[in-house]
Amino acid sequence: MQEPGVDKHQWVTEWEVIDALLTESPTEALGEADDLVGRMLDARGIEREERDGENDTEPETVREFAEAHRVVALIDSGESYDPGDVAVAVEAYRSLYAYLLDLGPTAGTPA
Repeated sequence: MQEPGVDKHQWVTEWEVIDALLTESPTEALGEADDLVGRMLDARGIEREERDGENDTEPETVREFAEAHRVVALIDSGESYDPGDVAVAVEAYRSLYAYLLDLGPTAGTPA
């Protein structure tokens, strides 16, 4: 069993590196931000995408993540993307990180 607070400490440590990279090379760092925020969503029991017919308890969070993730997928696939979308995705990941970090543990998950 992991001690409470271990996930949160790991997330903070990891985010410090990612946030600096988002400032220096946002396009290159988005994938790392996507990975961390995705793991945080999982740990908090929040779906990564909306599903038809399901009631989502965090619809804005899920939509914000899905849109930022879409930008990462475009970049990773080599497709063209709007640089403005990169800036929006950076801000989305920063916002999601802060929200999820302060959310606290859910469903018995350490954080």
